[in-house]
Amino acid sequence: MKIVDLLTPAANLKVVITGGAAGIGAVIAKAFYEVDAQVYICDIDASAVERMKLEHPGMLGGVVDVSIKQHVDRIMAEAMALLGGIDVLVNNAGIAGPTGSIDELDAHAWEQTVSTNLNSQYYFLSKAVPYLRQSGQHPHIIAMSSVAGRLGYPFRTPYASTKWAIVGLMKSLANELGPHNIRVNAILPGVVAGERMDRVIGARAETLGISFDSMRDQYLEKISLRRMVTMEDVAAMALFLSSPAAVNITGQAISIDGNVEYL
Repeated sequence: MKIVDLLTPAANLKVVITGGAAGIGAVIAKAFYEVDAQVYICDIDASAVERMKLEHPGMLGGVVDVSIKQHVDRIMAEAMALLGGIDVLVNNAGIAGPTGSIDELDAHAWEQTVSTNLNSQYYFLSKAVPYLRQSGQHPHIIAMSSVAGRLGYPFRTPYASTKWAIVGLMKSLANELGPHNIRVNAILPGVVAGERMDRVIGARAETLGISFDSMRDQYLEKISLRRMVTMEDVAAMALFLSSPAAVNITGQAISIDGNVEYL
């Protein structure tokens, strides 16, 4: 086999992607769909799920609030019934959480960020791992963290706390599941161009009392390459990590960020 052939994931991989109807999750779902994977997406936005399914014939999907275990149990039972198993789990669902100083943060907003970003990873893992153990396709888990999972992030402590925790979860699971031939890696996107990042920049600009453009320039000045990354950059890494070329890559927190130096 040529080395270049190792870079394409095997056909008919069974892939579940959380938060898969919009943003990075949707781009990852489309990427796997383009290489003939069997893709099941789940998302809280019912209209977005239906739109993805209409635009990509054969793509499967359902509606779920990932912060509620009973919802996840239901959606995973449906996904496993339709797919007949799983080879790749992309734990992508997450929210930005509140912006503000620690003494001003709303307790409910903190708890919702932890439930959505961190607890949901456990809910899906607990259901997926027994099926991943049965996969013969180099089973793989991708945990979506963030550059905020390796750097301090003032005024965004709920978000950063969950993203650091996800890296710890990934590292521990890589050790735990390695003997079962299940690989576990985390992707740490940096400043990703798009509407969500615009909202984050706007919220932080308001907190600091400066203009949107000034805040955006501050973000870019912290990046060695002085540019944002794209959702396609992140999706490409997800595909690579699920390809035969990556069968010995596990336990890694891989930044896709142009080298963000500080936040």
